[in-house]
Amino acid sequence: MLTSLELCAGAGGQALGLEQAGFRHVGLIENDHHACQTLRLNRPKWNVIEHDLFEDYDFAQFKGVDLLAGGLPCPPFSIAGKQLGEKDERNLFTRGVEIAEIVQPNAIMFENVRGMLNKAFDNYRRQIELRLIRQGYSVQWTLLNASDFGVPQLRPRVVMIALKNHLAADFVIDIKPIKPKTVGEVLHDLMKKNGWNGASSWKEKANKIAPTLVGGSKRHGGPDLGPTRARQAWAELGVEGRTIADDSPDADHFGMPRLTVRMAARIQGFPDTWEFYGKKTNSYRQVGNAFPPPFAKGVASLIASTIGEYAGQQLVAAE
Repeated sequence: MLTSLELCAGAGGQALGLEQAGFRHVGLIENDHHACQTLRLNRPKWNVIEHDLFEDYDFAQFKGVDLLAGGLPCPPFSIAGKQLGEKDERNLFTRGVEIAEIVQPNAIMFENVRGMLNKAFDNYRRQIELRLIRQGYSVQWTLLNASDFGVPQLRPRVVMIALKNHLAADFVIDIKPIKPKTVGEVLHDLMKKNGWNGASSWKEKANKIAPTLVGGSKRHGGPDLGPTRARQAWAELGVEGRTIADDSPDADHFGMPRLTVRMAARIQGFPDTWEFYGKKTNSYRQVGNAFPPPFAKGVASLIASTIGEYAGQQLVAAE
């Protein structure tokens, strides 16, 4: 079985997708305690390492792993932030490359926000590429959207994939889009769970996919669906975005309903069996910051196919 090491594992969105793509995790590194507890709660046998990537750690023990993956923090490159890029204290992209130089995986898969492709960061991306090229990798940056993988959400993400040169020749990101359901179709059963009389009419209004779900920052207050523009987009779907609800609407609920953590998790593509550790604010933040599992599975499956095919060719040659 192919192996993976994940950085900034969060609540396990990417990890779950990699597992579904056929990877066995040798380690999942995350510094947030609540997220680590979520990983342990759902997969007790996973090697969850509660650790800050900026602190010393023996990454050499994972040398030769098939895939190094990471949903590295996005604020340094987000259009919603100051776009300080590599100068931002929260930038872990460079640290991820340093770890890759130690681990020397067959493949690297790092995801970030769309802003990573902005012209302002051309030089920084080139620096990353040159470092990896010197290590024997072929690098490509691709803008993909979660909705192409059946996730009911407009969530564009930049995925950097680096493959060892002997694996890169035939690698192609060929995605056959899966049409997602609408927010109404995905959440209707949860909205009517407590007998809400308006659930059916709400479903008809919520007839598009969701805008990008955001998890927010630890530096700010309670959970919500983002800044004013994002809340307006949610309002068009009949969703109140100023706060997150503890439960589905009651039978006599009047006005726009709010999302629950479970509803947000569905919009991210998590299965209903995936539990989140902590109270509402911490749980929602884990969901909102996650890499959707179907998205991660789709990309990782292409990598797994390439590595597996090469291994099969080598086996045949040896025989």
